[in-house]
Amino acid sequence: MNFNRAQEIVNSPNHIEVLHQGKPVWITGLDSQRNVAEVQEEAQAVGNKKEVPLKELIENGVEK
Repeated sequence: MNFNRAQEIVNSPNHIEVLHQGKPVWITGLDSQRNVAEVQEEAQAVGNKKEVPLKELIENGVEK
């Protein structure tokens, strides 16, 4: 995924499913300089955030 698309997903009023290694994740932050996203596996999870390269994120296209 590229940075611009990740930013569109973060700013979207709709839920667009994003996968990291086959698991749904929420994008909670973006770093354009390092081309990484901060993600968490569940929307309500606390302290479960990690940084991953944007190229490892896949848009699943499902809007909920």
